[in-house]
Amino acid sequence: MGFIGKQASKEQVTLWKSTKTIGIIGLGDMGLLYARRFTESGWNVVGCDREETFEESKQKYCDENFTILKNGHQVSRCSDYIIYSVEAESIGKVVSLYGESTKLGAIVGGQTSCKAPEVAAFEKYLPKDVEIISVHSLHGPKVNTAGQPLVIIDHRSYSEESRQFVDALMSCLNSKKVYLTAKEHDKITADTQALTHAAFLSMGVAWHATKEYPWEAKRWIGGLENAKINISLRIYSNKWHVYAGLAITNPSAHEQILQYANSVTELFTLMIQGKGEELRKRVLGAREKVFGHLDNNYELLLDDDLLQQFSLNKEPPEGRQPNSHLSLLGIVDSWSKLDIVPYDHIICSTPLFRIFLGVTEYLFCSPNLLEECLNVAISDTSFRQDDLEFTLAARNWSNVVSYGDYNLYRQQFEETQRFFAPMLAEANKLGNEMVKIIFQRVKEREEAKRR
Repeated sequence: MGFIGKQASKEQVTLWKSTKTIGIIGLGDMGLLYARRFTESGWNVVGCDREETFEESKQKYCDENFTILKNGHQVSRCSDYIIYSVEAESIGKVVSLYGESTKLGAIVGGQTSCKAPEVAAFEKYLPKDVEIISVHSLHGPKVNTAGQPLVIIDHRSYSEESRQFVDALMSCLNSKKVYLTAKEHDKITADTQALTHAAFLSMGVAWHATKEYPWEAKRWIGGLENAKINISLRIYSNKWHVYAGLAITNPSAHEQILQYANSVTELFTLMIQGKGEELRKRVLGAREKVFGHLDNNYELLLDDDLLQQFSLNKEPPEGRQPNSHLSLLGIVDSWSKLDIVPYDHIICSTPLFRIFLGVTEYLFCSPNLLEECLNVAISDTSFRQDDLEFTLAARNWSNVVSYGDYNLYRQQFEETQRFFAPMLAEANKLGNEMVKIIFQRVKEREEAKRR
């Protein structure tokens, strides 16, 4: 999608860069990413973190080309576009503190992963003359912004110029801009992220429970296993609030995470009860509903040979042990039960989601592989302990989200994060390379289609 309306001229953008100030409240990973990219593109940027860390922030960012101010009051008073880059849990409190200081005629936006509480806070605490145009980069701070989805939400603008101004500012990220309402954004982000996060968070907790690093075990060999391990550790290399905000504040995410826990539990129950035909019927029915629209000429995004390159084990043992892949069966079963077609929102999907879609697509659209998976699930007990721990983990994450308890979420996340800490840096590096190569394949495929 392109900008809805007339684009600003180059002369207008040059004028804005010389006369307008961009303010960022919250210099966490994403706030810092934005501050640096805007500054590099010639915009005048000011920012702040917590007031009690002002002196520390000045020292920390002394070599940056943007200005550190004491607090959100100072940022709000001088900025023409203000971005609240804070945790979803804190958005209401922070906007209540600084909203009244917003410069007359300014535009305000936020970066939270769930827009309902963000928009509610803006409507409650901002002066009525303030325009609200929010944004959300659908990727983490360690991902190159070029080509990634960037959602722009025009909730309350009063002029074409304001929309052009925000659009021109965001253009420096070289992202694929998508224009949605706050409600559309929250539904789509839940569809593309909630189940993905639940699956990989649960994998990490299950491995932690068995006190086993999967890349050191003979059971976790092969391309699909490499992808699952790398994505799980990639999530645990980030900060807990990146995922807690989406899961806890988004009602659609609650429904999906609960469904995932139910799907995993019901599939595991069929496995241990030996109800092979019922399990096969359910899985194949989910495959037809989610992937049935793909024709015989459809080219799968991923394959085992590609994913085989990204093992954390420097000397992996020979051979691959068949796996029940309960985590992947649960995802597709959940999509089926919730009537979600993952391809519908591909333009708004995160890098992790696109890789995960490729992984599930590979499993479900490779007949021999899916049949092998079902045979293991029904008659091979090699992964039963792992599947049990995974089922318990999925149910536990669902409970944490349903309680809406950020402290409990943080505790569980960081306990598992500490378990994997020795390997997170290397896993993140390997994961970045995996994302880069896969996205190159996506780009080549898109270019081939255009030809």
